[in-house]
Amino acid sequence: MDRTAIQTDAAPAAIGTYSQAIRSGSLIFISGQIPLDPRTGELVGADDIEQQIRQVFDNLKAVATGAGASLAGAVKITVYLTDLAHFASVNEIMTEYFTQPYPARAALGVASLPRGAAIEADAILTL
Repeated sequence: MDRTAIQTDAAPAAIGTYSQAIRSGSLIFISGQIPLDPRTGELVGADDIEQQIRQVFDNLKAVATGAGASLAGAVKITVYLTDLAHFASVNEIMTEYFTQPYPARAALGVASLPRGAAIEADAILTL
C-alpha cells in the first residue's frame, strides 16, 4: 500500500505523533485541524467562534493545497464542536469553502479540544 505523508508550512505543524495528511492512492486523509495560526502556532479567535471556524477551514484548505488537491475534492468532513450551538455558524461558513454537491459530513459535540479550541475538523479528499 502506498502512503505518502503531506507536510506544508502553510498550515500548523503537527503537534503529536501524526502527519498533517496522508495520501494513499487517489485519497487524501487530512488530520484534524484546530484554529491555530500557522505562522505563530497560537489559537486565533479565543472569543470569536466565526474566526475559529474560518481558521480551521483555512488550515484544511492549506493542507489540501499542499497535497496537490483542493477542498473541491472533499468527500467527507467531520466537525467536532465543544458547543453544538455553533452548528449554524459552521453551516453558514462552510458555504464559503464548499459548493454543491457538498461533502458528506458528521458533526459531534465533544467535551474539550486541544489548546482550548472550540472547533476541530478533518477531511477526506479525492484527487
